[in-house]
Amino acid sequence: MAIYGLTCGGGGALTLERALGRLAGVIRVYVNPATEMAYIEYDPEKVAWESLEAVFQACGLKADPVGVR
Repeated sequence: MAIYGLTCGGGGALTLERALGRLAGVIRVYVNPATEMAYIEYDPEKVAWESLEAVFQACGLKADPVGVR
């Protein structure tokens, strides 16, 4: 997913990774602050896109799905 609003440095990326990783159904998360991309492996039967999007919003970010849905 493309991320909008991620600042320089890894602090925001780490915060987002941890927050997404707490969702039931999320298997693996990697956030690259240099490319402003989040790579999320998850079980769509256990977690909905809206739940992922809510985490981005709670972190003050916006996400644009790439290859999702």
